[in-house]
Amino acid sequence: MTNEAAMPGAKAGTGTGDLARERLRRWRLVLGGDQADGTGCALSGRDAAMDGTLTALYGKADKPRAGRDRSAGLGASAPSVARWLGDIRTYFPSSVVQVMQRDAIDRLGLASLLLEPEMLEAVEADVHLVGTLLSLNKAMPETTKETARAVVRKVVEDLEKRLATRTRATLTGALDRSARISRPRHHDIDWNRTIAANLKHYLPEYRTVVPERLIGYGRAAQSVKKEVVLCIDQSGSMAASVVYASVFGAVLASMRSISTRLVVFDTTVVDLTDRLDDPVDVLFGTQLGGGTDINRALAYCQSQITRPAETVVVLISDLYEGGIRNEMLKRVAAMKASGVQFVALLALSDEGAPAYDREHAAALGALGAPAFACTPDLFPEVMAAAIEKRPLPIPDTA
Repeated sequence: MTNEAAMPGAKAGTGTGDLARERLRRWRLVLGGDQADGTGCALSGRDAAMDGTLTALYGKADKPRAGRDRSAGLGASAPSVARWLGDIRTYFPSSVVQVMQRDAIDRLGLASLLLEPEMLEAVEADVHLVGTLLSLNKAMPETTKETARAVVRKVVEDLEKRLATRTRATLTGALDRSARISRPRHHDIDWNRTIAANLKHYLPEYRTVVPERLIGYGRAAQSVKKEVVLCIDQSGSMAASVVYASVFGAVLASMRSISTRLVVFDTTVVDLTDRLDDPVDVLFGTQLGGGTDINRALAYCQSQITRPAETVVVLISDLYEGGIRNEMLKRVAAMKASGVQFVALLALSDEGAPAYDREHAAALGALGAPAFACTPDLFPEVMAAAIEKRPLPIPDTA
C-alpha cells in the first residue's frame, strides 16, 4: 500500500500531496467507507462504482463490529450476480476477477447459481471454477451441462497450450537418456557422449580417439519404454490437482513411448484410462468429494503393473487415509522393492502444499518416497527425474 510506484494513476513526478491523496483513496477502497475507516475520503464516478462491487462481496463481516454494520449486496439473485460479474471485469484485471469469483462462491453461497447457463457464460473461467463445476456435476441440469463442458474445455485447452510442449520435450529427453545402451548399432551411437567418454584414449599421432566404450540410444520411439500410473485423490480439497493431473495425463498418453494409466479414487476406485484422449471426459468422469481410501487405490494400481522396473507410479493426495494405513505403507514399500519409481505429490497446483497428513508424509519419506507439493511447471522435471531414476527435484519449501 505504501509503494507509490505500484499505485494506479501515480505517475512519475507526482507531488507529495497527490501521493498522499492516492494513498487515502486506496485505503478508503480497502476499508469500505463507513465512519470507522477514518480516511475522510469521498469517492465518485468510477471509484464509487468500483467500491460498490467490493461492498457487494466484502461488505458484510462474519461478526459485525461497531461502525461496520454493512451488508453484502448480491444475495441469491441471478440478475444482480450477472451484473456484478460484468462490473468486476470492468474494474479489475483477470487475476483479481478470478479471486473475487472464488470469494463470492465461498462467502455468499453462489455455487448453485453456476448451475444456470447464463451465469456460466458470464464468469471468468479458471482452474478453480472448473473444480467447482466438477463438484456440482451430479446436480447440474441437462440445460447447463453443455455450457459447463464448454467452460471446462476452454480452461483445459489453455492449460494444454501452456504445458504440453515443454512436457513432451522434457520427457522425450529423459526417455532417450534412460534408453542409452552400451552396445548400440552404428546408427544408434551417441557420438558426442561416446567421444567425451573416450577422450583419454586420444592418439595424437593419428589425431583420433579410439572409442573403447560406445554409448548409444535405444529405440525409444519404436516401442513403449515406460509405464506411468497417475493415481489421483478426488476428495474435494484436491480439485485443482485433479484438473492439472487430467491435462498431464492426456499429454503423457499422446507420447507413443509412454503407456499411461489414470486412476481416480475416493472410497472407490475408477480407472479412466480409456478417456485419456479427451481430458474433459476425464474430468467429467471424476466425482469430487467423499472419503479417501488410498490403500484400495494403490492395491488396484499395483495389480496393473507388469514391468515394475520400467514403471513410475505418481500418487497425488493429501494423504488423509480413511483406509488401512499400515497396508498402504506396505504396498508402497513392496512396489519400491520391486523396482517401481514411486512419487508422492501432496498437490499438483500453483497454490503450494495444502493441509496434509504429516505422519503419513513422514512415513513415506522414511520409505524413500518423500511427499511434497509440486507446481505444474515443475511436474515435467519431476517426471523426467523419475524416468531416469535420479533424485527428484524437491522444492525447498516442501
